[in-house]
Amino acid sequence: MPIQWHGVTAMSIDEVKNQQNNDLAEPATDLIKNLVKAKDKKKPKKSKRIFDGSSEVFAKKIPKKTFETELKQLQIELVKMQYWIKHVGYRVVIIFEGRDAAGKGGVIKRIADPLNPRGCRVVALGTPSDREKTQWYFQRYVQHLPTAGEIVLFDRSWYNRAGVERVMDFCTEAEYQEFMQSCPEFERMLVRSGIVLIKYWFSVSDEEQEQRFLSRSHDPARRWKLSPMDLESRDRWVEFSKAKDTMFAYTNIPEAPWFTIEADNKRRARLNCIHHLLSKVPYEDMTPPPLELPSRPVADENYVRTPRNEQFFVPQVY
Repeated sequence: MPIQWHGVTAMSIDEVKNQQNNDLAEPATDLIKNLVKAKDKKKPKKSKRIFDGSSEVFAKKIPKKTFETELKQLQIELVKMQYWIKHVGYRVVIIFEGRDAAGKGGVIKRIADPLNPRGCRVVALGTPSDREKTQWYFQRYVQHLPTAGEIVLFDRSWYNRAGVERVMDFCTEAEYQEFMQSCPEFERMLVRSGIVLIKYWFSVSDEEQEQRFLSRSHDPARRWKLSPMDLESRDRWVEFSKAKDTMFAYTNIPEAPWFTIEADNKRRARLNCIHHLLSKVPYEDMTPPPLELPSRPVADENYVRTPRNEQFFVPQVY
């Protein structure tokens, strides 16, 4: 029987499992086709957030010019922050979690773009290998932790076990319970060792997620982002919400609290996230002054450049 959950009709767990079994029998290409058919539906003006029962109308998008101006200033501050982190030997770990298509990758890209890649790394691990499956669960993440003066951005992290692995039955009940007990202690160890751990959860409504899935399905350059696993998650919205609530209950600790970002509006989410990140690092402006370039030395008159007809050049197509 359908049940009412925060004012929204939802299926029972048994009905969800039966529906999921039927979906698994349908090829991923057919799922994408069915998703595409929904394109002609009228885009909702309001975004209902069934995970907390509230409903709100989001503000209009920030104009592109305003967004770019604000982003440029924030990215300059990020560069200042990196200079300071390198100078004092700070170690920063930033975790980005949230639903599929919530906008994590876009924020990570805007943070990493202006920074020196030698001091800022993005870690996005794939499916664990057979060898990694036999390791201590946190082991393959530990090797990516920062050394002095480094920033590490985790595009999804060890919280896969509390989310995707839990909902999709990729781990046992014992493994899940062990993670929920061990994770807070693991993070406290990181903080005690001097690592600054910042955790972001990107919150997106089901309607907005659906629109982003549609956009990806019609864009050849972004279609790779729409995997069968993403499509499967559409049918388990409530289960993911419950898993997230339980995860927060166990891991929202004082040493490393969760910060939720409203991500229905991408531009606002990006600016708000970067602004908040800058507020969590007590950096000072240590940007070196502009360099005074000396005059160029006089070229050696005896040097003769190689003839152009002896070199291979890329065709000037553009």
